[in-house]
Amino acid sequence: MNYWLLLLTFLSVNLDFFFILIFLLEKFRLPKVILGYLLGNIILLSISFTIGKTLATFLPEWILGVLGILPIYLALHDDDDDSKHSDHKSEVLNVLITYLSVCAGCNLSIFLPVLAGENLNNFIITLLFIGSLTILIVLIIKLISKSSLVKIVMKKYGEIAMKICYVSIGLYVFWDSGLITHLLGLL
Repeated sequence: MNYWLLLLTFLSVNLDFFFILIFLLEKFRLPKVILGYLLGNIILLSISFTIGKTLATFLPEWILGVLGILPIYLALHDDDDDSKHSDHKSEVLNVLITYLSVCAGCNLSIFLPVLAGENLNNFIITLLFIGSLTILIVLIIKLISKSSLVKIVMKKYGEIAMKICYVSIGLYVFWDSGLITHLLGLL
């Protein structure tokens, strides 16, 4: 398990949601935002892991490396993830639904190839690691959300940084799965 890859993956798939977190933290109480965001991450990671394990059962690992094309496609595909907002009485449910509606596609596409080769023990460690990052990032965003400099930098460079991360993750999946080695062996 590569913690740097997990960190890069988490940051890149959630970068656009960090903006939305600023607004959610202004509207809802901190513990409710943390819980809704945490539940969203657990749900999407669990779905990615389950689909990845199912595919790994039927396909050799090097073929799963082809899934690396998903994050690269997302980096090259211009898709605006505007905040789809719904108003529910539950603050946790509101954050959860907002997160799922904005980030489900990216999270599933990016985490699926990253988690496909992991065993259950590593997946549980991944959940704990990503869960810790989720809580930490909400606390950090709460602290820095008042800074206009942060808003300017994210607006100016956030999208390109996210795209670079997506391509890096896709290339790593190609390499880590053995796909590149397998293809070079065919030459």
